[in-house]
Amino acid sequence: MQIAEKCVVSIQYKLSDDEGEVLDSSEDGEPLVYLHGADNIIPGLEKELTGKQVGDSLKVTIQPEEGYGAVNEEMIQTVERSAFEGVDKIEPGMRFEAAGEEEGETQLIVVVEVTDDEVTVDGNHPLAGEVLHFEVTVDEVREATEEELTHGHAHGPGGHHHH
Repeated sequence: MQIAEKCVVSIQYKLSDDEGEVLDSSEDGEPLVYLHGADNIIPGLEKELTGKQVGDSLKVTIQPEEGYGAVNEEMIQTVERSAFEGVDKIEPGMRFEAAGEEEGETQLIVVVEVTDDEVTVDGNHPLAGEVLHFEVTVDEVREATEEELTHGHAHGPGGHHHH
């Protein structure tokens, strides 16, 4: 069965940056299970996997536009240190959840610089602007269930679990 819209796909993968540093991998854990065509994974990888089948291995390089996007300068902001009330020590590299633009939405922000009165934070995805290198092997391909299609993601082992 070839990978196409409305398939649940299970992949083993290794993700590296341009320097060859491994950023993420499924080697030690469960494979990544996703619903093809439902924006569960980045567009560039989904496009490369279309038409592949179980046992296929591929190496792909994905530009930022088809990955996590380019760095958006507007997502980098300087805020008053008082916005971090209750946090004693703020250092570059720390991550916080901030309220997103939509109600109930949260956004991860990373501290990039700290002065006495101000903190500069970056709300871009940590991999924004990065060229991504994937090594992928297709483990399993099956038709999605009606419930999975309705929910927009895979269920079961490696997929999304409802509690």
